[in-house]
Amino acid sequence: MSEKDEFAMDETMPHQASAPSFKGTGITMKKPFINEYGVLIGDSFYDSKQSPLNQWSDDVDPSIMAGDQWVHPTNDIGWNTPENRELLESKKKPDGFPFTHPDKDAGYGQD
Repeated sequence: MSEKDEFAMDETMPHQASAPSFKGTGITMKKPFINEYGVLIGDSFYDSKQSPLNQWSDDVDPSIMAGDQWVHPTNDIGWNTPENRELLESKKKPDGFPFTHPDKDAGYGQD
């Protein structure tokens, strides 16, 4: 098993029922990372001892969990939205590639 396959399988996230496939989009699956607060982001377990969610109190400002350091570029629930799924699909080559035109029906009127 390659290092890449430790967090994804064939450019998908099979543990997420509705997760889209990144295969053929040119977007490379990214490994989990540790943010500036010491919280592991993108591991799909969503549980870290350092997470403010595990140390919540009335004294914790919710804005501490705002910003890009809390979002994984490829393992994020946001990819499951219709808009982002459409974005991924638009990056994939047509099934007949390289023998088709992406915006022209070369077979129009031929049948």
